[in-house]
Amino acid sequence: MAILAAGVGFSIRGGILGQWGEQYGFTQTELGAITGGGLTGFGIIILLSSLIADRIGFGPLMFAAFIMHLVSAALTLATGAAFAAGGKPLAFQCLFWGMFLFAIGNGIAEAVVNPLVATLFPKNKTHYLNILHAGWPGGLILGGLASYFMAGGGDTKPVAWEIQISLFLVPVVLYGLMMLGQRFPKSEASSSGISYREMLGELGIVGAAVICSLLALFFKSDLGLSPMVSGSIAAAMLVAFGAATGFRFGHLLLAALLVIQGLVGYVELGTDSWISKITGTIMASPANGLLLFVYTSFLMFVLRFFAGPIVEKISPLGLLAMSAVCGAGGLTLLGNAEGAVMCIVAATVYGIGKTFLWPTMLAVVSEQFPKGGAITMGAAGGVGMLAAGLLGGPGIGFLQDQNASNNLRQASPAVFERYESRTQDGTPKENEFLWLKTAGLDGAKVGVLEDDGKEAQRALELLENEKAKPEAIGAQQKLVDWWKNDAQPNAKDDKPLVEKAGLFGGRQALKLTALVPATMFVCYAFLLILFWMRGGYKARGMHH
Repeated sequence: MAILAAGVGFSIRGGILGQWGEQYGFTQTELGAITGGGLTGFGIIILLSSLIADRIGFGPLMFAAFIMHLVSAALTLATGAAFAAGGKPLAFQCLFWGMFLFAIGNGIAEAVVNPLVATLFPKNKTHYLNILHAGWPGGLILGGLASYFMAGGGDTKPVAWEIQISLFLVPVVLYGLMMLGQRFPKSEASSSGISYREMLGELGIVGAAVICSLLALFFKSDLGLSPMVSGSIAAAMLVAFGAATGFRFGHLLLAALLVIQGLVGYVELGTDSWISKITGTIMASPANGLLLFVYTSFLMFVLRFFAGPIVEKISPLGLLAMSAVCGAGGLTLLGNAEGAVMCIVAATVYGIGKTFLWPTMLAVVSEQFPKGGAITMGAAGGVGMLAAGLLGGPGIGFLQDQNASNNLRQASPAVFERYESRTQDGTPKENEFLWLKTAGLDGAKVGVLEDDGKEAQRALELLENEKAKPEAIGAQQKLVDWWKNDAQPNAKDDKPLVEKAGLFGGRQALKLTALVPATMFVCYAFLLILFWMRGGYKARGMHH
């Protein structure tokens, strides 16, 4: 129910952004700020919560998640009153912090429910963790359908957004009631007498190094610190962790599993951030792209209930290897798909591929390193989320930029120059990802072209009515003037070329992203050989 609540809230929020924009006068940039930062923050909350889960218990943490979800709802629903009292700035604060607390509640719940299920079903972890994580696509489906029927259209007015967002409170109240009178068990490790220091030692220096590497990237990319400062902070955290464990080295296998889980986060959640947009472009219908995403979510929901019988025949690693093959094949097919039918076929293969990856990886970590308790499972979940937010979403976006820009430059240098991303002084601006750089198309200009300047003009009027800072009004006026004087006269000829470049960029990004699950397959094949040499895959006991 907790994971279902996260899926419902996430899905409905995407459907009511337009209402927020119209009702409170938000620009697309402001709406992006309200919804942004979810995956990275989600990963950090999982890591922090997992470190204390075995110390304070599952019950208090789950209660904290429940409180965060309730406060999140209260703040969000107070937006109307805040707007009446303090205007747009106060409404923005209500929505921003409401969504922020929603993400915190989701992260705390994720840090609890994974080790809790592993504790409740120690002999069948893969099966029940897959059932647990059916809640996410289930929430996406319910929220998506509710949003579809309540969104209005034509002569029908949309249902008030307050009613729509309140739907996520149904599973929240349900899991709150389910907790009443319950005594939460300790984790497998705690109930077996494993000390907290031993749990940290299971992760060890080598496992913590994987996490600290991602945190260094977070400090650099999200907080804007220099590479030297970011690396120094991460190194200091690693030394502090080592001191807390007596500088236990840890397990190379666990570190390898964490790296693979990072690839899982990249290919699953990172791709999900873009997939409906790319497939919508391929099918020339954003609505169909969204429906295709709902379809793959339904596929995941159903299939996750059947992980147990599959694992009994081919082992968790065998299931992961098959999933990686389907993931690579599905993304390759999507990158080459023409028309709706091929998109559906390709999305089906991709949906099957991504279905079992996340929960089965958590199960393998728990089965091989049970002495780590919530800490090692939280490390896997946190690494997956961090990789999705820091590498997956930005990386796939970078690949689209790189290929779309190259395609448009070759098709028409003049059109490329018109839509090239530039700094305030007019010089070309390069997009960066890790150590890579590329010229990119200006998203604001492309957006203006797509809707014939309507949003740009609306944003300018809002800024003027609010008497915003002169520099903000000036920047928006510059965009509107660019549209009227430079782009609009050429829009008829430019639009097909820009759209074609965007489609090419999306296709190429999917094909290149297919290399990630292909790499995962190589890793799983190596692990299968390793365990075969040991006599086959077996779950380890607590005192192995």
